[in-house]
Amino acid sequence: MDIQVLGTLAVREQGISVTPTAPKPRQVLAILALHADQVVPVSALIEELWAGTPPRSARTTLQTYVLQLRTLIAAALEQSPPGEGEGGGERRTAKDVLVTLPGGYLLDSGGGLSDIREFERLSGMGYRAMDAGDFPGAARKLREALALWSGPAFADVQGGIQLDMETRRLEETRLCALDQRIEADLRLGRHRELLAELTVLVSQYRTHENLHGQFMLALHRSGRRGEALDVYQRLRATLVRELGLEPSTSLRRLQRSILMASPDGLAEVPEAGGGRLVRVG
Repeated sequence: MDIQVLGTLAVREQGISVTPTAPKPRQVLAILALHADQVVPVSALIEELWAGTPPRSARTTLQTYVLQLRTLIAAALEQSPPGEGEGGGERRTAKDVLVTLPGGYLLDSGGGLSDIREFERLSGMGYRAMDAGDFPGAARKLREALALWSGPAFADVQGGIQLDMETRRLEETRLCALDQRIEADLRLGRHRELLAELTVLVSQYRTHENLHGQFMLALHRSGRRGEALDVYQRLRATLVRELGLEPSTSLRRLQRSILMASPDGLAEVPEAGGGRLVRVG
């Protein structure tokens, strides 16, 4: 079973979609797919579906949704060639894929691909490469990880409490990977290549200090010091107006360093993400 949630929900068994179109069964599948190969308690599924105000028929209705999912899974399994069972054994049944266990349900991926797991694997490799000073390797792995995203997580799923929380968490992990990939590219001298991307990102994330700092650094290294300082002033105005906050110490230090930079652009300026000093050239 292959699972994709980093964008629209797509769950396939033997390459055949088992993703329902009805909102509630789709929501159930999304939660099960998010926690693939783990037991999801019935209580958690009911909370997700009805947000603390479940009907008396909640358990029966949930069972109906599970049956609908198993029907889709069974249809997909029937279309798979003979001998496709794990290890060459008997073909799996729908109940082997969507398993009923004491207190809950488990979606057995059968060792298939999961874009969340692949994203975590690749981004983890990217972070370790950054820590080791391997900036080309970090940029490559983080770019591969980010390419798995086709839009917001669970973009086409009606979210309850859990899915909404997981969507926010996953978005934060995406932003962390994006931040580190841009950092790696900056360290590789790709500042001019980053300008178009950062222009869009700072418009999308109007109070994200690190993205603004990276934009300032990329502009300054491209010989556009005045525009870099304008980015700081716009961010400061937004932070004060919307949050009542001044920019962080590290961002103020970056602004001062750009102000004091020599005309040839070779002054030492701290990296956007902290206080390390680098040559700007």
